[in-house]
Amino acid sequence: MKISKKPGGVLGVVAVASILALSLSGCTRGGSGQGGGSGASPGITDTSITLGITTPLSGATAGPGTCTVAGVSAYFGAVNAAGGVKFGDGKTRTVTIKSYDDAYDPQKSLANFQQMVSDNVFAATAGLGTPTNRAFREAAISQKVPQVLVMTGDPLFSDQKQSPWQLGFVPIYQNEGAAFGKLLTASKDQHKVAILSQNDDYGKGYVSGFKEAIKGASNISVVGEQTYEATDTSVDAQLTQLAASGADVFFNAMSVTPLTISSLQKAQQIGWKPSWFLPSNTSSPTAILEPGGASAYPGIYSVSFAKAPQSPAFAKDPDVVKFLSELKQYGNYPDMPAFPHCMWSYMVGATLEQAFKNMTEPTRDSFMTALRNIKGLQAPLMLSGTSIDTTVDGQPAVSSVIVQKYNGKGYATAEAFG
Repeated sequence: MKISKKPGGVLGVVAVASILALSLSGCTRGGSGQGGGSGASPGITDTSITLGITTPLSGATAGPGTCTVAGVSAYFGAVNAAGGVKFGDGKTRTVTIKSYDDAYDPQKSLANFQQMVSDNVFAATAGLGTPTNRAFREAAISQKVPQVLVMTGDPLFSDQKQSPWQLGFVPIYQNEGAAFGKLLTASKDQHKVAILSQNDDYGKGYVSGFKEAIKGASNISVVGEQTYEATDTSVDAQLTQLAASGADVFFNAMSVTPLTISSLQKAQQIGWKPSWFLPSNTSSPTAILEPGGASAYPGIYSVSFAKAPQSPAFAKDPDVVKFLSELKQYGNYPDMPAFPHCMWSYMVGATLEQAFKNMTEPTRDSFMTALRNIKGLQAPLMLSGTSIDTTVDGQPAVSSVIVQKYNGKGYATAEAFG
């Protein structure tokens, strides 16, 4: 397996992995032409398959973006070192990863996809972001290139009619918002909720799921709503207005790491200390909650489907021990993961491997058929009660989540609100 730099930015820490990973993969092109035979799709030979990831490796979202490459690299680095994947057609192949920096810029993401096509990438996978994945969705459909297990909760990517060559990985935004709404309505106390959301499909999805879940609940009232743009550098004005509402619960559908940290800090500065809900992708204990001073609040809630390596409860878990070892050795990520995307993309690797094992032909059509028929897969690092199911139209590979509460170090399952 190898990770190579492509136009669009600097790979930074990920670039170093290319030297080590390449030596492990033994990825030489076999077969004839660009495929493994006359009937093979681009990007697959008799001995290897090439995957592409366009994701932010620079800019404000570089932290989670780097994780989307590191996790997949760790998974397939170990698989390659053990000999590769035995595909459903009987051939054993190693997996090559090509990463492309889009800096969370849709135009760069589209350009990266076009470069992938030129590079004969078999499928695009694991990339972070709704606007960036949307930027090349239509092109992927037009050129029949799989764009799968991507890190966006946009339900469009899991609608088979509208997106025949796509599939999301993480739960759709509505599912996450609804999970928190259900926890809140189960509380016996009265709660006033203030909402701040990103002014795009990301924010709207979270809010719609939350509102649907609290509909008809006599103990919940929404007392203030504000939005912000993903390009904003401050939301101080919105926070000040929401604080004046007297809300004791803050539903913050925010995707930008620096803004989440500054929001946690600003609310404290103005003396507003509600309980918070944060989306799974902006709830990292070490990268967001600790610098934001989250322990000052009565409760920080989020949702998860992955074991958190930093949690004492999973410190000796066999999945976690193996993951951290492989992340360091093959993903060039020696530190404790600061973002859940490292774990998610590792699971993406396991899901892809399952699809590869069921591919009966070296074609993209065969791959999509195999990918859409995975049910009940307990991928490494998945929490009990969650699993991979790609068979439900309209739902991503992971549709179930567990609501958790921050305990000062990591998260523990929230049995109730409060």
